Amino acid sequence: MYKQTVDFIKSQFPNQDFIPLHEPRFVGKERQYVMDAIDSTFVSSVGKYVDDFEKQIATYTGAKYAVACVNGTAALHMAMIVAGVKAKDMVITQPLSFIATCNAISYIGASPVFVDVDMDTMGLSAQKLKLYLHEFVVKKADGFSYHKTTNQKIAACVPMHTFGHPCHIDEIAELCHEFNIALIEDAAESIGSYYKNKHTGTFGLLGTFSFNGNKTITCGGGGAIVTNDEGLAKRAKYLTTQAKVPHRWEFVHDEIGYNYRMPNLNAALMCAQLEQLTDFVENKRNLANSYQHFFSTMDIKFMLEPSEAKSNYWLCAILLKDKTTRDEFLQFTNDHGVMTRPVWALMNKLVMFKEALHGNLDNAQYLEDRIVNIPSSVRV
Repeated sequence: MYKQTVDFIKSQFPNQDFIPLHEPRFVGKERQYVMDAIDSTFVSSVGKYVDDFEKQIATYTGAKYAVACVNGTAALHMAMIVAGVKAKDMVITQPLSFIATCNAISYIGASPVFVDVDMDTMGLSAQKLKLYLHEFVVKKADGFSYHKTTNQKIAACVPMHTFGHPCHIDEIAELCHEFNIALIEDAAESIGSYYKNKHTGTFGLLGTFSFNGNKTITCGGGGAIVTNDEGLAKRAKYLTTQAKVPHRWEFVHDEIGYNYRMPNLNAALMCAQLEQLTDFVENKRNLANSYQHFFSTMDIKFMLEPSEAKSNYWLCAILLKDKTTRDEFLQFTNDHGVMTRPVWALMNKLVMFKEALHGNLDNAQYLEDRIVNIPSSVRV
């Protein structure tokens, strides 16, 4: 079974001795735009490509405003700041996520609260969230919600669209509205993914994306915040440019700011990548279709996009029968030139978050023991 799988994966990426998990594709106008940015001498956080990128990402996602950031973690950190999350607040998120989600929460001095994921989306479960909120959270006279155990404010909820598969974000949004909790989508992995014909990252108060080197489109680093709130967008842009008060020559800063803006060089690369995004997503969906048909004949489950969703299939994932089989599969594939990786260790198991509050996490634990990501690059 393992050799058959390796042979099939290699057939999808011919003429390669080693098949990486996800590598970037620069087959458009990347070189042209980057050289244009270099020739302009605007290579840092000011330049026409930064402005163009913000307009294009807003248009693509359907958001009214976008703010370009240096990476996805910075974007998420800034989104929580402008949403009003403060030190000693609590932020609900999922245990099955990349570390950046919890790192960004921690930068503020807030604490994560872990709620289980759904088996179909691998993202935050709306049903588990509903149960947790009604059992452990109370809405007080000030209109905000507080944890019954610690009396800390629940300032935000940060679901993550795992591997590009949208979670049931509309139901999560309704719960956040009911409890007056700011919904901030960690859409780092889901550029090009839609739920009920609406792009991920646009269901909540703010959404954030990553354009790291392993993402569907990339500029090496890079991130973005999207929102329909003009005030939040302006504040995010202001704070990410060191909170500098506009003046022709004076350097005046009136609060703590951040050096979080995307450089023009990276934005040039992003503009070229955005031009190819639709084609890249269709390419990856075709690969996912090929995988689905292949694994349907084997005792391995291929993780399909959830109902009513259109996923970018950023990383294709399979579900093996147990942890022992998972480890055997990882060993064999990596020994034979095919890069595969397990899902992340659950956040509540990491030493930094072992004291964090959480509900029942049975689904997340089941998936942690069994999920493996397989090569998912755009095929050329």
